Amino acid sequence: MEHVSLWPVLALAVIHFFGGRLRFLAGVPRSIWLSSAGGVSVAYVFLHLFPELSEGQEHVAAAFGALPFLEHHVYLMALVGLAFFYGLQRMVINHREEMREKGKEKKLNGLFWVHIGSFAIYNALIGYLLYQREEGPPNTLILFSVAMALHFIVNDFGLQDLHHDTYRKVGRWVLVVAIVVGWAVGYVVEISEAAVALVVAFIGGGIVLNVLKEELPEERKSRYWAFLLGATLYAILLLSL
Repeated sequence: MEHVSLWPVLALAVIHFFGGRLRFLAGVPRSIWLSSAGGVSVAYVFLHLFPELSEGQEHVAAAFGALPFLEHHVYLMALVGLAFFYGLQRMVINHREEMREKGKEKKLNGLFWVHIGSFAIYNALIGYLLYQREEGPPNTLILFSVAMALHFIVNDFGLQDLHHDTYRKVGRWVLVVAIVVGWAVGYVVEISEAAVALVVAFIGGGIVLNVLKEELPEERKSRYWAFLLGATLYAILLLSL
């Protein structure tokens, strides 16, 4: 029977159970640990995920050679991921402002499910990539798991800030199921190398946007030095292996 590491998917699932309960990370100014976690995630994207795309581009070119805009531009999917999550964030914030003006901010509504559903797909794709890392060197799985665990903590606080108790009672359970389902699909279904490259690109763009949208708002009073320190230290680790 093929050996499969269960600890990465269980660890990422546990993050959604308890990540939002780490109250020492909450508050303003933004926690140095959250900023550092964001830096780690972004460093991983630029130094590990994006470099994979140069190899994945060959598979994409072979699979989509009839589509010139994809033949040499797998990074277009990274742009799609970034733009998608940026648009989603703006839509949710604008809707929340409308609900606040109407005194219905805490009402569970369809947009909540659109938002959480989008992050569920995002988590499922990460879960799929998590299983794919089983086939690479041991360090690959560990480095990806650590970066995604820290990224999930950042996401948890962002989603909790937007959806409050609704996220704690409902949303986090959806994300837990999504990460496990994505991993399980990776166990039973193997997609083409070209499709994996496109998933990696989309997730990479999404991670960059989801980290920066938590760091940039002025009211968060984020710690740039903490973000830079996290990115620098993880970059050094990645480059040394």
